[in-house]
Amino acid sequence: MMRLSSLGLAGALFLFWSGGCAPPTSRDDLVKQVLKADPEFGAVLEKHRELTNRIQTYERELALKRSTVDQQIKQLRTDLSSTAASVKQKSSEVKSRMAPDRQRLELDLNMASEELQAKRQQRAYLGRTVSQLRKALKSANTAWTGEERANQEAKIEQILNDAKRLDQEMAAIQQHVKLLKIKLLLIRL
Repeated sequence: MMRLSSLGLAGALFLFWSGGCAPPTSRDDLVKQVLKADPEFGAVLEKHRELTNRIQTYERELALKRSTVDQQIKQLRTDLSSTAASVKQKSSEVKSRMAPDRQRLELDLNMASEELQAKRQQRAYLGRTVSQLRKALKSANTAWTGEERANQEAKIEQILNDAKRLDQEMAAIQQHVKLLKIKLLLIRL
């Protein structure tokens, strides 16, 4: 029998078809013709069949894996969505537990801020009063007696003592306000 290489076989098939002969109707017919001309080519065809089967198996494995992964992704997305909703609800519940403490601190802060503002206004009034009394004492138009001047100076001294006391109170309130702000900052969720 005549031996044909793979290239020679391809050329022979080409010539066979181009020569006016009708091509075989099925793959099986082509295999029979090739094996008749070159029986050793059967090993190549067997190897081809095995490799084709292996590729198809890999492709099926990939399709199965893709399907499994797609299902897992869908399930994971569903799980993530429900978990996110659950976490939001739980977080909201936990935050609501801090609301009374936060509201109490905010109320304390507002009250302390208002008290500080009132003390500042009071301090400003005392400062203006001292300034006016000193101006009046220095004024040449005032015809005060020595006793009246002494009373005015004592009054100024008393007002300055009150102002000093207010300054200390304001410093303490400012510290309290600062502490309240820090507390609020620390419990913010």
